Amino acid sequence: MRVTAAVVDELGGRFHVEELDLDEPGPGEALVRVVASGICHTDTITRHGDLPMPFPAVLGHEGAGEVVAVGDGVTSVRPGDHVVIGWPSCGACRNCRDGEPRYCARLGEALCGGGRLLGPRAGQSALRRPDGSPVHSHFFGQSSFSTYALTWADALVVVPSDAPLELLGPLACGIATGAGAVLNTVKPGPGSSLVIYGAGAVGLAAVMAARLSPATKIIAVDRHPSRLELALEFGATHTVDASRTDPVAEVHRICDGPADHALECTGVIPVVRQAADSVGMLGTCVLIGGAPAGAEFSLDHLTTLWGKRIVGTLGGSGRSETLIPTLIELHRQGRFPFDRLVRFYDLADIETALQDSHRGEVLKPVLRIKD
Repeated sequence: MRVTAAVVDELGGRFHVEELDLDEPGPGEALVRVVASGICHTDTITRHGDLPMPFPAVLGHEGAGEVVAVGDGVTSVRPGDHVVIGWPSCGACRNCRDGEPRYCARLGEALCGGGRLLGPRAGQSALRRPDGSPVHSHFFGQSSFSTYALTWADALVVVPSDAPLELLGPLACGIATGAGAVLNTVKPGPGSSLVIYGAGAVGLAAVMAARLSPATKIIAVDRHPSRLELALEFGATHTVDASRTDPVAEVHRICDGPADHALECTGVIPVVRQAADSVGMLGTCVLIGGAPAGAEFSLDHLTTLWGKRIVGTLGGSGRSETLIPTLIELHRQGRFPFDRLVRFYDLADIETALQDSHRGEVLKPVLRIKD
């Protein structure tokens, strides 16, 4: 079938919109008419080479839409279902079987291999130009910067038909990453303290989730006063302007010592060290932000030896079919207002959306995609 998609032809290239041919769904697959797709920092770093996606390619991994067709053997979804497109996984490795599909042993291949992960056409792209030349597909199992996405059916999360579908795509990655890091990874206990470095979309989603926890100190650190003001509205008890003060010293002052937990949402290496230094004995520093490929950081051995934990989290950990419906219901109740982070763009304006995001003019750009 013919689709309209935003294509990146080469490493570091610009997105441009063109018509492509997309395969019909095969065994285990589903065809989704994409209503909207969030733009994530991961899309940006991928086109610049920090994830090894082959080019030309269609990116996009925060898609939501309506199932229009399914392949043989699919029983988990049916045409007409409204869905968020979750992350793919093999379902057979140890981590998948243990309920941690975000950490599938075939994760690299699943997210940026450029083709299908599973099935009789595994490894093959589903997209071609009209002249027959291939365009790499299945970025995070979806390549949702397109009017239609061919996905692995088991990765889809069915959502209520009355949920605001155009808002829901970021729950597949960015918003779920921030919220899940709190709800699934950190799990703050009563009276605990939590500092969040970076008050972008991921960090502010973490603030919203922390507000739902029994943590009594929720500290947002950023260099933009407007974002810190939003953090206070969303549940932060304290803010730190890192352009005006030493954030580590200020966190220690607010907490009367080290914080219990730190979330690093920027991917900036000096900030990683600040987040790690913000927690003390038995504290946990969670790495969330995507640093450049090959980036390294160092820590003081002795203080880390004293029970400090440095952990990474992908996509908020846990399972999409649990986390995404939870966040939708919390939004419906008015307790997780992530819609306030969103600004909509047309697919043709994808480069404008990316530039606005890079300049900090928008927290979560979302592409409305019209068939």
